[in-house]
Amino acid sequence: MLYHLYVKNLALIDSAEVEFDEGLNILTGETGAGKSVIIGSVNVALGAKASKDLIRQGCESAYVELIFQVRDEKKRRELKALDIHPDADGMVIVSKKIMPSRSVGRINDESVTAARLRAITGLLIDIHGQHEHQSLLYHSRHLEILDEYGRARTAGLKEEIAERFKAYADLKKRLESFETDQDKRAREADFCRFEIEEIESADLKPGEEEECQAAYRRFSNARRITESLSEAYGAVGGDGISRALKAVEEAAQYDEGLSGIRDELYDAEALLGDLSRDISAYLEDMTFDEEAFSQTGERLNLIRGLENKYGKTIEDVLKSLEEKKERLSELENYDVLLSQTKERLSEAEGELLRLSEELSAARREVAGELTAKIEEGLKELNFLDVAFSMEFRRLDHYTAGGVDEAEFMISTNPGEPVRPLGQVASGGELSRIMLAIKTVLAETDDIPTLIFDEIDTGISGRTAQMVSEKLRLIAERHQVICITHLPQIAAMADRHFEIRKEVSEGRTTTFIRRLADNEATEELARLLGGAKITAAVRKNAKEMKALAKGRGEGKGRAGGAGLK
Repeated sequence: MLYHLYVKNLALIDSAEVEFDEGLNILTGETGAGKSVIIGSVNVALGAKASKDLIRQGCESAYVELIFQVRDEKKRRELKALDIHPDADGMVIVSKKIMPSRSVGRINDESVTAARLRAITGLLIDIHGQHEHQSLLYHSRHLEILDEYGRARTAGLKEEIAERFKAYADLKKRLESFETDQDKRAREADFCRFEIEEIESADLKPGEEEECQAAYRRFSNARRITESLSEAYGAVGGDGISRALKAVEEAAQYDEGLSGIRDELYDAEALLGDLSRDISAYLEDMTFDEEAFSQTGERLNLIRGLENKYGKTIEDVLKSLEEKKERLSELENYDVLLSQTKERLSEAEGELLRLSEELSAARREVAGELTAKIEEGLKELNFLDVAFSMEFRRLDHYTAGGVDEAEFMISTNPGEPVRPLGQVASGGELSRIMLAIKTVLAETDDIPTLIFDEIDTGISGRTAQMVSEKLRLIAERHQVICITHLPQIAAMADRHFEIRKEVSEGRTTTFIRRLADNEATEELARLLGGAKITAAVRKNAKEMKALAKGRGEGKGRAGGAGLK
């Protein structure tokens, strides 16, 4: 679960720190108090694009830190598979520092890319924003929802289909490469033979270019090498060391303490003698061969010419040679290979079709179960005469996800036929439909933390009460963090946080704090009564809170005992 949130110097927030808990965590506040900034800060930490404009005016950087506590062993194994290791208490720290020039995301103090950050945190938290329900207008999302619900029955098939589809696509591409006329194939074969002969006749050896370069450099600088070595020979071959040794030997007759220096001079004389002989031998062998120099230059030009045509290195040229031999073999055995490829493609397509049909059957079975549960949930959300189903259409081509196209269908009035969801539902209805879907998915979803950002937009009254019941139901299996403006939902809170905005010394600052029970009741009264809070409104708020608590106890809530 999301245990701790810390935000510093982000938008209107100077410094905000809050500790969440299991169950239903509710956030409320006046319009414009900065509720969206709180959720925005979480999104930023999870890998959303962070603009430098988010940095609080006058500050050099902004910082967001999330601390998750992961207690479920399965979830820990999934994280370890991504090379993320919670500490002994199961803590995982996710942070984002936003600077004018760049942003840096970290997990457990290790820098990570935004893509890796999203992949890892996607195992821990899911944010449902107030506009996410609009994704229901796109039927491509419907198949994703179906597969998400039925992954226990479809995930294995989808993985196998994805592998088979890749093999099928590769064979199809290979078959297309055969579609050339006979004259063109003959011309290509002749050109392949020419290129193969050109490379093979060069008889290239790995590392040969470096050897040629070194030899060419020696030949090109033979005069300089000779002059330099001659000077070195003169320096080490003189009698200076011999004279020094003779002088020290004479002095050592009178002072035995000089014996160490004398011995060192003996060693130096022997070493310089060896060096002198080595230099002399090198100079004797140092002869300039005009023909060898010319041959080395020609060989180097040949190597570089082949590299310009076939690759940057000799290894690249030799690899190109093998590819051209393989292509020539294909051209010379065209009919046989074409027949083999067609046969393999037919087999691959048959297997892909079999698996796709098996997946389609599984999806239809799952769809019947899913839509029945969603329809039941919609009735509980005040869709009294709703009919909800899923329509399947078969694609005319294969994909990595099978051959299905699926779309949710709905009728909200008696006697009306079901129609595509995107053509029927209004914004407020889409919000409730998404909540019904989330409630059903919560039964199989193992993401520990769900955040709902004002999904109650456009609803009120009895429907709001039903939405609150749904959120409480989800909170029995997940940690739920919900931003709301409805008292019916706020009353269900296990923990209630207030987001408020204050102006001090000409600067606006957003704060967040947990409310005590009496403060939570007062906040409910504000939500109920607006600008003027009367005794009757306060009484109503107390009754609403007591009723919500009674509902929770009556259903035997375990305080989030099933949380991950």
